[in-house]
Amino acid sequence: MVDSNIAQHKASIAPAPICWRNGQIVPLEQATVSVFDHGLLYGDGVFEGIRFYNGRAFRLQAHLERLFLSARAIALSIPYNIQQLTHAVIETISAAPELNGYMRLVVTRGVGPLGIDPSRCRLPQVFIIADTLHMVSERVRNEGAKVIIAATRRLGADGLDPRIKSLNYLNHILARMEATHAGADEAILLNSAGRIAEGSADNIFIVQRGELLTPPVIEGALDGITRQVVLELAEKLGIKAREMPLAPYDLFTADECFLTGTGAELIPVGYADGRKIPECPGPIYSRLAAAFRELVNSEK
Repeated sequence: MVDSNIAQHKASIAPAPICWRNGQIVPLEQATVSVFDHGLLYGDGVFEGIRFYNGRAFRLQAHLERLFLSARAIALSIPYNIQQLTHAVIETISAAPELNGYMRLVVTRGVGPLGIDPSRCRLPQVFIIADTLHMVSERVRNEGAKVIIAATRRLGADGLDPRIKSLNYLNHILARMEATHAGADEAILLNSAGRIAEGSADNIFIVQRGELLTPPVIEGALDGITRQVVLELAEKLGIKAREMPLAPYDLFTADECFLTGTGAELIPVGYADGRKIPECPGPIYSRLAAAFRELVNSEK
């Protein structure tokens, strides 16, 4: 009986996260950054969230290319090339206790004196965390999420281009706090013109009269990897899809709605600001979700 209880206790303990830092796997107690790191002090850095399935990183090269573009946009020199970071990701996944999980690859500006000037930050810091991430419960995935339109607006491209995946997420955090306070699962951010940009941690799609619609990147949406995968799958499945500006009205009158992202994967939406979405999960969402699951299980 004692042995059985110990086994049950061990089974209930979540696998410990794994961290690769600056070239090697390190114990978690050593997976630290300096209090003078400008990534911590000022959100000065870039990152990628990457899913791995069956021991393989999904769309890794697309993630790494976006990471390097984000870094170039903020004049941050990554001390590893794409091939080296590819090897680092593979090494991290090999050390992870589970075959399926989520990784966060982070590049900070590095240690420097107080003050926002990054010119004296000599050595960027790079680390990769492999862990689990569950953005919503299985009930929400089956029955649909509740979303609200946030009062917090998405910063425009003239302030911080949405294609830069930076460490500064305060804008989105404030929107997510609004959702939590309202008892919702997610917040939808509008841009300065009052049009739909994206969720606090995901892209948004709606379906109207059988057509799949999503805001273009210029409207304030992240150029999401999963967003692009969904557009590719829609084309293969013969689902008419296009990027176009969307207003809250379009969300409120949509036949279907769902969210996409590396962390989110695909999540159906059942309610938008208290208005019921007629089909949840809808037929187009269901087809795309099945095709997405088939893709991640088969793609090398």
